[in-house]
Amino acid sequence: MTTWRPLTTSDIPTLISIADKIHATLPERPEIFAERIALYPAGCLALEENTGSRKIVGYAVSHPIRRRQPPELDTLLGEIPADADAYYIHDVAVLPEARGKGYAGQCVDLLLETAKRFPVACLVSVYGTGEFWARFGFEAAVVGEALRRKVEGYGEDAVYLERLSG
Repeated sequence: MTTWRPLTTSDIPTLISIADKIHATLPERPEIFAERIALYPAGCLALEENTGSRKIVGYAVSHPIRRRQPPELDTLLGEIPADADAYYIHDVAVLPEARGKGYAGQCVDLLLETAKRFPVACLVSVYGTGEFWARFGFEAAVVGEALRRKVEGYGEDAVYLERLSG
């Protein structure tokens, strides 16, 4: 059985090995993930395969932000803003061998349940995944120059997407 469970700091070495495979061109330090887990554990999940032994085959990291102010890649937050008015999905990653089974969709559903507390959910789509996110109501947002430059740090094909909660 494979299920989503809370991500813990002891999962970080495995998370990094998954991120290195999936996001080889978008590396982030372990401290980034440790901070996200510490600041907003409700938004951090591990996809655990339990077929005799436990193996993490995916993860998700998300947290509240101020609308249209996502963090730059590989940057510590310091804190969750008290006036956060958007829910940011930083990453949903599933190893290739676990894909095609609906796990990413399950995860997004879980994250969007948490996101209901905020007027907007948002993310930076990379690797041409906009079609996947569109299935959940995410659309490209018109952004200003500062946000456009920040999103470019996520790669040439990166696009800032938003979805109204509800």
